[in-house]
Amino acid sequence: MTLDGQEPRIFTYEEALETFPRVYRITEAAVKEVEALYNRVQSLEEGEDRRRELDQAYREIVRSWARRVQEIGCQVKGPWLVDWDCGEGYYCWRYPEPNLTHFHGYEEGFAGRLPIQ
Repeated sequence: MTLDGQEPRIFTYEEALETFPRVYRITEAAVKEVEALYNRVQSLEEGEDRRRELDQAYREIVRSWARRVQEIGCQVKGPWLVDWDCGEGYYCWRYPEPNLTHFHGYEEGFAGRLPIQ
């Protein structure tokens, strides 16, 4: 079950590829938002003074990104790390990889991913 109580979506590879450009755009926009957030800090000292505020803003950007990616039916495994459940494991992607080209089983996780052939 997903967080909203629905059954997880199962994707064929073709379906995953169809959704990939949208997931990529959503992720790229969130990454740029985080970069802009931290680029506004003028100095290390200012960053320390604003750490709590920056951390909260970062968490909100990631939460919003995760929510949008999950609405597509994907699973978020960490910041900028997305899985598409295929019924036998996951098609796996991490930003900024340009394509959806890896798979891992349910037990292997990201470290055990293999190229899709």
